[in-house]
Amino acid sequence: MADTAPQLKRKREQEAEEAETPSTEEKEAGVGNGTSAPVRLPFSGFRVQKVLRESARDKIIFLHGKVNEDSGDTHGEDAVVILEKTPFQVEHVAQLLTGNPELKLQFSNDIYSTYNLFPPRHLSDIKTTVVYPASEKHLQKYMRQDLRLIRETGDDYRSLTLPYLESQSLSIQWVYNILDKKAEADRIVFENPDPSDGFVLIPDLKWNQQQLDDLYLIAICHRRGIRSLRDLTPEHLPLLRNILREGQEAILKRYQVTGDRLRVYLHYLPSYYHLHVHFTALGFEAPGSGVERAHLLAEVIENLECDPKHYQRRTLTFALRTDDPLLQLLQKAQQP
Repeated sequence: MADTAPQLKRKREQEAEEAETPSTEEKEAGVGNGTSAPVRLPFSGFRVQKVLRESARDKIIFLHGKVNEDSGDTHGEDAVVILEKTPFQVEHVAQLLTGNPELKLQFSNDIYSTYNLFPPRHLSDIKTTVVYPASEKHLQKYMRQDLRLIRETGDDYRSLTLPYLESQSLSIQWVYNILDKKAEADRIVFENPDPSDGFVLIPDLKWNQQQLDDLYLIAICHRRGIRSLRDLTPEHLPLLRNILREGQEAILKRYQVTGDRLRVYLHYLPSYYHLHVHFTALGFEAPGSGVERAHLLAEVIENLECDPKHYQRRTLTFALRTDDPLLQLLQKAQQP
């Protein structure tokens, strides 16, 4: 039963993604254009309760709403809806300016003028991610929170962080479903099936696969029991080298993006505790790609070549929310 909520969440994310994911034929041709099949939201009505977070720079907003209030349940159910304006598709952008586009003048001064342009329907889509039903943990996850940097020694990890993480019983069954081909098998871009040094490469759900500017794929290793950066030793170097080399080769073959245009890195702390590696377009400021969380895979490999116990000894810095119990544990232990 502990796996039910994460599996339902992943299932709904997958169903939302399937509405955007291209067919096999479209994938073989390159970046897909999604599907035009009509779909409905998995609930009725949406009464905004709170704006959890918004970003004018990223053009994204996170909403908490009450849904299904007309179904007889006077309290309704909670849902989170994330609305994000999608990047321009270069091959279609000229269509915005051809013919007689609908415009509203904002101001004009000499050679400069600014307008509001109202694009046709097929060029004005908004990526919509739904989490339903949403729990209190989901609401907290998407709510803007103050962050604090904390430095974690190797001893801190063994005595505080690891026991805390093990006590949380965080399910990663959805990861095993991908590796076992029980879910999302049609989305796998590349696989090295070796059980020890192999992995699958799959588009991240945050990438709609309609343009390369925000390219985002994840390599998930087949080998189980490697939780994070802290577990890595020279024993894992063949796996890490395979991910770096074969992942870049697969992306070049499928998307014609060379390795020097990719950012390849691991998160610490990761969002789930099964070793995975992020591949993102170099010009894309992906969430978690900052210096306080991202560790370049090429440098991880070199660190292990130089010091077999590098990640067991090294002090690592990362950010935690102010309401995260792990932050309190680490801060308390580090008080003079």
